[in-house]
Amino acid sequence: MAILLVGGTAFRVWQVARITDLDHANAIAVLGAAQYTGVPSSVFAARLDQAAALYNAGIAPTIVTVGGKQEGDLYTEAASGKAYLMDQGIPGDSIVALETGSDTLGSIDSIADYLIGQGTTDVVVVSDPWHSLRARTMARDAGLNAWTAPTRTGPAVYTRESQLHGIIRETFALLWYQATHSSADQLSYTAEQ
Repeated sequence: MAILLVGGTAFRVWQVARITDLDHANAIAVLGAAQYTGVPSSVFAARLDQAAALYNAGIAPTIVTVGGKQEGDLYTEAASGKAYLMDQGIPGDSIVALETGSDTLGSIDSIADYLIGQGTTDVVVVSDPWHSLRARTMARDAGLNAWTAPTRTGPAVYTRESQLHGIIRETFALLWYQATHSSADQLSYTAEQ
């Protein structure tokens, strides 16, 4: 039974990672990742580039960046993401920076609070492919009509090893979330979050 549960979940993580839903929405939400003195890490930059491409394709009129800061940081993930997107030519008034959240669940809750407060629930969530199913599950549990358009670039997809690591990690993180409704983001992630 345990093998079927883990295997089935891993298959769903892999399956949803391959889906890019380009339905129109009210917002594109970019889940944060590490930033270094205001400069997004390669993982975060790949997510932001995907969000910019979706915005430029007319998928949604607003991009929401999310993420707080670690102890000692000068910038939040959300603020550095907004600055990066503005450097890519996205108008600042089309970007909302939610400077809270230190894990996926906290970030999703912040996005849901903001969007529901704005009277909408339609959102495209951008993250790494392997993270998509868990992020979408959490977003739907938070009351959002969410689908995903994961990045296809960055360290999370460069090698078969990083892909396998991502699938394994997200399989167990999703199972943990489904069992406890709490975050499993304390598990280490080696693709330079």
